[in-house]
Amino acid sequence: MIFKYNCPRCNKGQNFEGLCLKCKEEIRLEEARKLTPKQIQERQQYLIEHLEDLENLKDEAANYFWDCLALHGIVSEELQREAVKAEVFYPWEIYYHAPEDVRDALIKCLKTTENSMEASHLLECLAMQGDDVTLETFIELKRNPPKWREKLYVDPDIYAENGGWTFDESGKRLAVNYDKCYCFEKKDTGDKAVVIGRTREDRCPHCGGLLVDLISIDGTDKRMDFLNVHGKITATCCPGCICFAEGYSRFELDGSSEACFPYKGMSDNEECYVSDDDCKILENNGLELSEKESHLFAEANDWNAVSIGGFAHWIQDCQISKCPDCGKPMRYLAQLSWETIMAGMCEGTVYVEMCPDCKVISMHHQQT
Repeated sequence: MIFKYNCPRCNKGQNFEGLCLKCKEEIRLEEARKLTPKQIQERQQYLIEHLEDLENLKDEAANYFWDCLALHGIVSEELQREAVKAEVFYPWEIYYHAPEDVRDALIKCLKTTENSMEASHLLECLAMQGDDVTLETFIELKRNPPKWREKLYVDPDIYAENGGWTFDESGKRLAVNYDKCYCFEKKDTGDKAVVIGRTREDRCPHCGGLLVDLISIDGTDKRMDFLNVHGKITATCCPGCICFAEGYSRFELDGSSEACFPYKGMSDNEECYVSDDDCKILENNGLELSEKESHLFAEANDWNAVSIGGFAHWIQDCQISKCPDCGKPMRYLAQLSWETIMAGMCEGTVYVEMCPDCKVISMHHQQT
């Protein structure tokens, strides 16, 4: 495709003059990272005064909220109190680790509502709050579901997963994410702590395409201590077929990995959508793990997110897989935007989850 213009910053072809949308956003974020404590406080006050704009995700309010939370890890208790007072229940992340009085107000709203949609939003908000009283409330709601539960697709334990936790049948809390986050940068230092897109020699039995080690993580690198895996984690898949079916692989701590076939719902002689040349583009993505830890929500609102740990940017809904061996919820490990790791050749994001006990990896794709 021939484009009339090129972005003056990244040289990407486009049909309009000036900076591309991605570069504009990168520049805006670079400025947002420099916000002073006073400017952050001013943005929190703006959000308090424009709660309706925030609830409707109007550009300025949404940018202010995510700049404070994703880049600086801040959502003020004053904002949380004013939001629950105004019955603003979106975005749910407003209530991350909200204080007890805000939690109690959310629980009161949940127990008095008769509207299933409002109940759904309140469950998401409480999932983000996530303390032991919230856990007890969710357990009670699952065991004794109110009338509005009939119109919801899943139980409270599934809603809890969006907040990074859930619970089993006995009521025991289970973590489904990690409490640290690292992002990636375009650089060339030779850092091999995490490798994205390493091409293999074996091929997919469905489409014949090359298999890739989608991500390989050295758990002995001190940045990855929070994973509590004393070895290497490798996730192997067919990069084409994984866009159509959830895939699994098994890893050993020496870095070896084996893809598990067949993929459910896939047959032999499927069309190959990712060529050998495409795999080489994936392999040469130029991404390396940042030296600096990011905030937990650093990539929770980024369509081009590539990160390990923290909270995911779910394009559709939060999707925590069950381990095929032990049946327990897996832990969200990483997200890889195809747009970023394959130089804009594909859309959507692949989410990588792990059962560290069984050494099983799951990978699934979402897109609009």
